[in-house]
Amino acid sequence: MSTVQWLFVDINSYFASVEQELNPKLRGKPIAVVPSLVDTTSCLAASYEAKNFGIKTGTLVRDAKKLCPQIIFVVGNHKIYGQYHHQIVQAVESCHPVHSVLSIDEMACRLGGRDQTLDNAISLANEIRQAIYKVGRELHCSIGLAPNKFLSKVASDFQKPKGLTVFTRENLKEKLLTLKPRDLPGIGPRMEERLLKQGVLTMQDLYQQDLKKMHHIWGGIVGEKFYRWIRCEDFHDDKSDIQKSISRSHVLPPHLRSQEGAFQVAQKLLSKASLQLRKMDAWAQNFYISVRYTNQKKWSNEVSIHECQDDLTLNKILKSVWANLPSGQPFKVSLVLSNLISTHQKTLSFFDNQKGIHLSHAMDHLNLKYGKNLVYLGGLHQVKEAAPQRIAFTNIPDFLIDDDSN
Repeated sequence: MSTVQWLFVDINSYFASVEQELNPKLRGKPIAVVPSLVDTTSCLAASYEAKNFGIKTGTLVRDAKKLCPQIIFVVGNHKIYGQYHHQIVQAVESCHPVHSVLSIDEMACRLGGRDQTLDNAISLANEIRQAIYKVGRELHCSIGLAPNKFLSKVASDFQKPKGLTVFTRENLKEKLLTLKPRDLPGIGPRMEERLLKQGVLTMQDLYQQDLKKMHHIWGGIVGEKFYRWIRCEDFHDDKSDIQKSISRSHVLPPHLRSQEGAFQVAQKLLSKASLQLRKMDAWAQNFYISVRYTNQKKWSNEVSIHECQDDLTLNKILKSVWANLPSGQPFKVSLVLSNLISTHQKTLSFFDNQKGIHLSHAMDHLNLKYGKNLVYLGGLHQVKEAAPQRIAFTNIPDFLIDDDSN
């Protein structure tokens, strides 16, 4: 008898769907959620009506207008999305306990007992779908059922929107071979490039790698996890739920499209990323930055760093890397702090900047108590209002469903 151990829920076009739920006039129409109503920014989300025109997350607003002249742009409201998120989690919880919330629009349930049988799992999936509809009729979801959490996520992406896909040990390889390695969560552009250099072009190629080679390709234990995951192994791995990277990016407004302006924005993005590190009680071991120019050329640099989470040390790293920036007119700045570890995994070192760590925590405390931007590094003064708060994907706001405090 076929069984599944995990159920994964992915809300389709979440931000756009919430907007269509709130405003009936937007239903059935191509819409895109944006941070601001300017042509130089990017779409944060698109409705499926807009996706039919080729518009997706990251599409520039000016390009979206060319692809779909009738598109409607809506400025995102991360507080509302946070409130709906908590209602959706409660709806799923009313059917089955949620094991982990992976992002603002994704959550996973570990199945046990009779729920693991295929018929019961499918019945539970339909029950969850109906519970989410009670939160909002425009809130559709795709659900994946599989032997482990990783594969249930892959299954949820298999058919969108409104899909229900089942991976079992019997049909897994057949279904996975229809995908590309890039379709697997955790394989982005840089990892795909690394796979290509190793001759891994297809999913069949990936399956043929042995455990040792997978470890080598990924440069660590993650490769071994991928090896086991795609072979249906289900093992307790709470560390896999820890966010492994923090990324920030910002399209520069015209008055900051200079090397000096781009550097100031990079400092602001780094300040926000390091604050998130400290909130997570995490430490970064890798620093990546890229700059895209108005002529579409791109520069990037990546360095391994000593375990770090404070603003002063990270700013020194930024300045060192920035010294290699080629000339040109910057258009967009992006940075990633990755290879994150928690404090209990950290090794004590004489190289830790204790003064910097204590200063960063003191600044966090003051800003939390007395208001944002009360204290900040001097280099941020000209751009303290740049790169404003964006909608959370993995950092979910803890807003109350009914906030009557005001």
